[in-house]
Amino acid sequence: MTKINLLIVDDHTMFLQGIISLLEQEPNIIVVDKAINGLEALNIIQKTPIDFIILDISMPEMDGIELSKILKKQYPHIKILIVSTHSNVMIISRLIRIGVNGYLLKNAEKEELLKAINTIASGKNYFAEEVEEKHFINSSRIEKQVSNLAELSSREKEILVLIAQEYNTAEIAERTFISLNTVNTHRRNLLSKLNAKNTAGLVKYAVENGLVD
Repeated sequence: MTKINLLIVDDHTMFLQGIISLLEQEPNIIVVDKAINGLEALNIIQKTPIDFIILDISMPEMDGIELSKILKKQYPHIKILIVSTHSNVMIISRLIRIGVNGYLLKNAEKEELLKAINTIASGKNYFAEEVEEKHFINSSRIEKQVSNLAELSSREKEILVLIAQEYNTAEIAERTFISLNTVNTHRRNLLSKLNAKNTAGLVKYAVENGLVD
């Protein structure tokens, strides 16, 4: 039986301890280490052979999305299973595009977690049924939003993030070293390109696409 060298990355201590206790009973799984954020996980991976990572999304220092992007570029052999409370379809879609190998919600049963790990370790992907359904049902809307995002310039993305972070026009102008009129022009362009009716619509778009938490 092939052994799976596994790293668990989550900033919730109780979840970490529970998963470790559960997986230590499995003869083919070796829990090599644990980490509470992406930076700590990268430090472990640089020093220790890891085949598989169970990963949360929301963490301090470096979140699961950013860590997934780095792993897929620098350590493509490592299998990634996201286990999270997040069911936001845009976040799920973003991680699927990055290339994660699986996605479970934290309310999954022990049997499904083990099934996901073993399925992914065998070379296949595994996504919880509710995750797969949500992604499929919203796929056309997701593709449209991804297309709209690709049309934005780097300056427009910067302005969008600042708007979502509740900076007003004057504060945005000061932070980006542009005039008030230019900020307002960018805001109008964002409303048009993203088919948003108002600032609330821009904020919703930024959150759904993972530009801000």
